Formats: sequence, C-alpha cells, structure tokens
Amino acid sequence: MKVNTLSYYIKWGSLCLFLGFAFQCKEKNETQPLLPKGNPVQRQVIKEQPKGMATPEGMVWIPGGSFVQGADEQDTLAMHHEKPAHTVWLDGFFMDITEVTNAEFSAFVKATKYVTLAERPVDWELLKQQLPAGTPRPHDSIMQAGSLTFSKAKKSLPNLYDFSQWWRWTIGANWKHPHGPDSTIVGKEDHPVVHIAYEDALAYCQWAGKQLPTEAQWEFAARGTQKESIFSWGNASTQLSERANTWEGEFPVNNTTEDGYKRTAPVKSYPSNSMGLYDMAGNVWEWTSDWYHIGYYKTLKEKGSTFNPRGADKGFNPDNPRASEKVIKGGSFLCSDSYCASYRLAARMGSSIDSSLEHLGFRTVLTPKNRGGTVE
Repeated sequence: MKVNTLSYYIKWGSLCLFLGFAFQCKEKNETQPLLPKGNPVQRQVIKEQPKGMATPEGMVWIPGGSFVQGADEQDTLAMHHEKPAHTVWLDGFFMDITEVTNAEFSAFVKATKYVTLAERPVDWELLKQQLPAGTPRPHDSIMQAGSLTFSKAKKSLPNLYDFSQWWRWTIGANWKHPHGPDSTIVGKEDHPVVHIAYEDALAYCQWAGKQLPTEAQWEFAARGTQKESIFSWGNASTQLSERANTWEGEFPVNNTTEDGYKRTAPVKSYPSNSMGLYDMAGNVWEWTSDWYHIGYYKTLKEKGSTFNPRGADKGFNPDNPRASEKVIKGGSFLCSDSYCASYRLAARMGSSIDSSLEHLGFRTVLTPKNRGGTVE
C-alpha cells in the first residue's frame, strides 16, 4: 500500500519546507568550560543588571540565580521527558516582556524584505531526505508554499496521539495569513506572530541584535518567584482561564472559550508573572535555542549543578527520528488538561526546525555575557 506522503509527514512532525538557507542557519557549537574549582557559584553568577547598561525597550532584566529545572513530584501531569528535576545556575539577562507580535515582525520584514519559510516553494529534493526511502512524491498541487493550520474535529476522538487528525496542510497559510490565504492579520497587530520556523526566528534575532532564549533561561524567567510551583502563578489550576489562553472543553472538538479567545489573544491580555512577563503560559508555543533530546535532563542530573546550560549537543526524539528538533516552551491556545497541559512551567516539547504552525512563535533575550559550564 502506498504511503500518503503529506499525511505521513504531518504525523511525524510537519511538512518539510526547508530550503538551502536552512542549512546556513547552523549555530556555533561552543565548548562549555568548567567553572574554576573552589570558586563559589554564588560569586560567579551575574545577578544584577550591568551598570551603565540601559534596559532595551520592551524587555525586562531577569536577575541571575539558581532554580530547579524540570517537573517535581507534585506535578501529576508531568511527562517522562520533563524529569528528572535538576539544579541550574544562570547569569542574568534581558527578556522580551511579550511574544514577538505581528507588528514587530512586520517591521522586520519591511526593513529586510525577508521571506519566511512558509512563503517559499517546497523543495522535494530536500523534503525526501527526511522521509523513508521510496516515499512517492506528492502531486504538484500540494507542493506549494504553505503551513500547518488547526482544524477542529467534528466528533470525539478516541486516539489523541495522532495529531494529523486536527492539523491540516494549508496552501497559502503563513504569518500574514494565519488561518489560510483568505485570512489576515489586519486588526491583529498586537497578536503574537505565528507560522514562524526556527530559521525565521533566528533571522529576526540577527536583525534585532538579540538571541533566542535557552530552554533554561526560558523556564527560569517563567518561574520568577514561583520557584517550586506547577504554573507561573502558583499551583491552582482553577485560575487557568483567568491567567492564560488555552483550550477549555473537549479537545479538539469544542472550545468553550471561557478565557475569551478561540485562537491567539493579543499580548498582555492576561496578568504577567512575577517578573513582568506576559503569556509564559498558553497563547503560542515559543522557540528556544536548545536541541530537543529526550534524555537530556537525565544527563544534566548526573552532572550535578549546571551553569548556563545551552542544551544537548544534538537532538534525539525516538518518535520523530528523521527530524532535527529544537525545544519549544509555554504551550498554546490548543493546550488542554485532557491532552498535554503544556501551560505548566516544566512542560517541554520538540519541534522540527523546518516546522511552521498556527500556534508557534517566539520571544527574544539579550545576554550581556555569554558563559557556560558545569558546576564542580
């Protein structure tokens, strides 16, 4: 029986859109030096904002310090790849108080004439490299620029592991047309930009002179003063509709919109966390710079306390072995307690770097000094 190429690849991650430019976006793999022995970690960490360094517009300073990354025992919804919890020390850094918005991304595109991955034609020679040998080429009518959009199910689904049941390849969907070619972002300038592939986020960062956060930076900032909590506001799941834009009701059939929105919400629609950061739970998933490796947390736990970790040397996901995935954090408007509950602080997922989806965006950081290593 022949494989339906498009359905197959959606099931494994997303349609592989990347062109040659994707291979030019490899990041520098720097060696992470060990901290000098006998030097207390507390004296190594940059806590306070550097003197004479002004806070960039739209950002906030996150004081350096330590936290326990990952899920603890009280998080009954935790997944295995969110454990074991482990200690991390981080230098302070600046972080965007909101996800990058349509207006901000529009300014970048206007200044650079940048074309996102979802707006480029599909290259079959590159696509087939991530598919099983012998997979037939899709018809030309499918191999056009587009992205993945969400489509509600008409009835209850007994199997929520097959996400191809609610994701659709939509020709003409991209950041300017988030739901398809007939949709628009006019009037949604303050919504988070979506359909952003990893290289698109990197291109924006280069233009803005910033970086994507590491996974550790993202979770540290999201926790703020809630160091041992499940959510960015504490442990009360009853506050979810007041605190985040998520899916309420039976997923993916009926969204009751108790929180006010069916899809993305304008940034700052919900209260910030203790650091003044908005939408660290729900709204859209956010890219980090770390490779997704299912066993990475175990490796960190074995090393002991880690200083400014930058992620695994390479990615590994047994459920998506042919794709190169980065960690995404925060959950989205599609996260439900009956499905993934990824609005939890410890929640993490891998997303293929050539993926662009209706619920995936990003925010940036600015790190004054780039250091890293393992605490002895």
